[in-house]
Amino acid sequence: MIKAVPKGKTLGMVLKGYPRISETFISNEIRLLEEMGFHVHIYSMRAPRESFSHDSVKAIKAKVTYLPSSMFFGLPAFLWYNLRLFCRMPGRYLSCLKLMKTRFALAPKKYTWVKHMLQAGYIVQKSVIDEGVELAHLHGHFAHTPTTVAMYAAHLADIPFSFTGHAKDIYTQDPRRIEDKVDRAKFVVTCTKYNEQHLSKTVANGKPIHCVYHGINLDLFSPNGRSTEATTPYSILTVARFVPKKGLDTILNALAKLRAEGVDFRYTLVGTGKAKENRKLLALIEELGLADVTNLTGTVTHDEVIELLNKADCFTLGCREAEDGDRDGIPNVVAESMATGVPVVATDVSGVPELVEHEGSGLLCPSNDADALAGILRRMLEDQELRGRVIPAARAKVHEVFDNKKLVRELGEIFIEHGVPCEMK
Repeated sequence: MIKAVPKGKTLGMVLKGYPRISETFISNEIRLLEEMGFHVHIYSMRAPRESFSHDSVKAIKAKVTYLPSSMFFGLPAFLWYNLRLFCRMPGRYLSCLKLMKTRFALAPKKYTWVKHMLQAGYIVQKSVIDEGVELAHLHGHFAHTPTTVAMYAAHLADIPFSFTGHAKDIYTQDPRRIEDKVDRAKFVVTCTKYNEQHLSKTVANGKPIHCVYHGINLDLFSPNGRSTEATTPYSILTVARFVPKKGLDTILNALAKLRAEGVDFRYTLVGTGKAKENRKLLALIEELGLADVTNLTGTVTHDEVIELLNKADCFTLGCREAEDGDRDGIPNVVAESMATGVPVVATDVSGVPELVEHEGSGLLCPSNDADALAGILRRMLEDQELRGRVIPAARAKVHEVFDNKKLVRELGEIFIEHGVPCEMK
């Protein structure tokens, strides 16, 4: 008689890619869960795209299994492991195919759903059965493709799964797909109260939905020791991917208005995007006459971000809801700025007001309003009494609600509550 898939003490994390510069919060989470006593194994759906990683990744002990990401180049491996798994447990494999079929009509790209099923089979046969990784639970980070793979692999291995929903992954896929995943998951985690309320409204099955902020490492992002006062030329900083939801065009138009009013500043924009977005942004900078006061750094490390924060007088983001429904949660760089002593000027989108309280721990305005953003930017730069009040309040707010050590322990307790093994330390 063929033995069932072995089960044990390991928490499997299914990620879109690992490591990723823009997802330091995930590597910090894994590192802290390990320190708490969880035995983690990482399943990455693709290899890293950047040539460097943050220091937090070096402290992670978890082994990583990279799944074949290409149907063409990965087909031999997909077939080898999935055919073996089918022969080992034909009934369960066929029931997973049936599950995939029920979701197939909702798939935006039909071929990817086949790939996700094959990736799940690869996890169970190669990693669990052949290599002896004794999975107890699978957790997908992001509610779209990683959770789909985690759901199929959990079905094949006959173990529970859960997932964390963030932003785009919640708001840009068919609500029926989210509802189905929530229904099948043991529990769901999300990173803002805004998301929690949204999921609670769209999901009516009573499944536990836990809000746990990502948090930041307050040991890294501590007060920079500078005076709260700002002097000209003011240093304005943005750290963001070049995607529509970040509202970078709103920021640039606001900066052009400030320049027209005679405000002396220098602007640093950290990040990058697809070639088309890069060209559009460069063209807008030239069109608005901002090229001589704008520094584009590209993607940088956390240490370099900290250096830039130490020199900044203000941090700004123009977050908006994109045409496809995509929107931010609470960008971690907002919390990092507040913790460092850099006041934040942003838009009141999604979860941002949960951390940046207007006139309390920062200044907010509606999205897509460059004039309003210019107005509050100027206030934050020139009103020294406001700065003296906002900067310490912002640091206190971050320490109160965004300490990742406290938050990951809260997350770990949620895992334990739902039966995920942990050797508490």
